[in-house]
Amino acid sequence: MRLRLSQKTTVSILAGLLILAAPGSSAAESLAGNKGDIRFYPTLAGNPKDPCTKSYNAYVAASGHSAYATTFYSRVVDIYIICGARLNAPSQKAAEDLALRNCQSGLKKWKVRLASGGCQIALSK
Repeated sequence: MRLRLSQKTTVSILAGLLILAAPGSSAAESLAGNKGDIRFYPTLAGNPKDPCTKSYNAYVAASGHSAYATTFYSRVVDIYIICGARLNAPSQKAAEDLALRNCQSGLKKWKVRLASGGCQIALSK
């Protein structure tokens, strides 16, 4: 009698825990297609072969923590847009740091000075 009662109690407790755990499983879904936290909308060329457009599209398609950094664009002063991205990093903070470094290395590589400032994180997830 006691064995049967303890089995029913155990099954009831496990069923209750399963019901409580089910909503938490949706938090682990993929981030693919999600733009994440938008700090500002980046200026993109209309050309799909442009490196910054490719980086942006890869960022949106990435399933893990990612970030997209770019320079601000002023039509009057700046003629360059430098960008950097980090896809599927271990955390959102790590993705932001690496995307920012990637963008800043582009500024150094191309020896570009922009009136609008340096690189900033535009989007991160």
